[in-house]
Amino acid sequence: MRADGTFSVHAFVPTGLRPEPAVATALPVGVATMEKRYEGEVTGRSATLFTAAFDQATGVGTYVAMESFEGALNGREGTFNFAHSATTTGADRSAEFFTVVPSSGTGELAGISGTGGLAVEADGTHRVWFVYELGE
Repeated sequence: MRADGTFSVHAFVPTGLRPEPAVATALPVGVATMEKRYEGEVTGRSATLFTAAFDQATGVGTYVAMESFEGALNGREGTFNFAHSATTTGADRSAEFFTVVPSSGTGELAGISGTGGLAVEADGTHRVWFVYELGE
């Protein structure tokens, strides 16, 4: 099955958390929390832990995110976790990773597994899709 949607970020809050012991690198690591809201075949909201080593000036870096989603895929309601990461050189995305966390689904999304992806359109629209199965 596949579910496509769009999302918007409703909160991005840097936490001030830093890796310990401190290790100086050319790109510092930061941690933030995010709230996203989804529309389309993917409806609901998510709470995200977001970690990145990123240079704001050049747009170069890598992020890793863990999201806890609450809502519906194609009308089936429940919750689950998914993780994603990517690297950017400022104008592109590479080394993309996206997975639904096994055994994390509840409600009508219990037993969910799969993959998906994220994309940002030229007009700024943020897209998400899930390619998933629902197990027993």
